[in-house]
Amino acid sequence: MQHSFVDKPRGNKPITIEVDGEPLGVVVPAPEGYRFLAVRFHAFGIDGLTFASIEEAQAAARQARLANAG
Repeated sequence: MQHSFVDKPRGNKPITIEVDGEPLGVVVPAPEGYRFLAVRFHAFGIDGLTFASIEEAQAAARQARLANAG
């Protein structure tokens, strides 16, 4: 039996944000940029925020993790 594969649009696919190998959340494309959805306690402070780029979300996640470390 053959399987047919259908390419799905990749526009709304979540992108994992990791800091030092630890996934802290995902970003999903939004009209204003990329919305961050936290999956770890260290990133709850930036949950729901929108960033202009994935790199900005990554930097914010790194800062949030440093602020909550210890």
